Amino acid sequence: MSLSVRDLTFAYRKTPVLNDVSFDAAAGELLAILGANGVGKTTLFRCILGEQKRYTGLIAVDGADVRTLSARETAHRIAYIPQTHAMTFRFFVRDMVLMGTSHTLSPLGLPGKAQERIAAEALDRLGIAGLADRGFDTLSGGEQQLVYIARALAQQAKILLMDEPTSSLDYGNQLRVLSTVSDLVRDGYTVLLSTHNPQHALWYADRVLALSDGSVAAQGPVEPALTPTLLNTLYGTRVDLYETPAGSVILPVSNNTTGGKAK
Repeated sequence: MSLSVRDLTFAYRKTPVLNDVSFDAAAGELLAILGANGVGKTTLFRCILGEQKRYTGLIAVDGADVRTLSARETAHRIAYIPQTHAMTFRFFVRDMVLMGTSHTLSPLGLPGKAQERIAAEALDRLGIAGLADRGFDTLSGGEQQLVYIARALAQQAKILLMDEPTSSLDYGNQLRVLSTVSDLVRDGYTVLLSTHNPQHALWYADRVLALSDGSVAAQGPVEPALTPTLLNTLYGTRVDLYETPAGSVILPVSNNTTGGKAK
């Protein structure tokens, strides 16, 4: 399933947030969205999800204008995976994942055997079936993020929007979550992943969309697009890219930087 955004412009009242943003994301592709805080990454997701409709331009899923889709129709196509956060009420993991099937039910309907099977398959696919009877609030941050992904899989949408999914995770859990996302991309999912870590884009993304002051600063295949000049523009810090046997690594500019060859 493909996503196409053309000339997207949005403002909160008189405050511009997004300006003439255009890009495409294809099936089986991970698009990393980069940019400093406040450049419009979350607002972009809210527009794609149909939560913000007062924009100009076009957002289309497989050619269908998202403005014309109901909330249920959108949920069949696009799933949102948030950052981990504290929950007020205790939910069991199985119930959290079942929530992903709610768009298939009538307004007063309850999950049945079909929904339970879908939820169980999503948990099993991510290797976390053993967490089904655990309270969500008892899980580690990495486990919680995998549960959110399982909920998105239970939704059976083929476009996944991931809003800084590794921001609160330790290094090991970051890699675990991103490895899981890479597996989904190989299975044909379309993934848009916003991140504050451009190294994640180098390791896992197929293409990058870089936003600066709400406009597109660069986009395209990761290696040619992600340059030291672009990173300085996005984050106001000087870096170099170094070639290592494991691939390109981003390092801050320092007189003591050693261990690789700058690109």
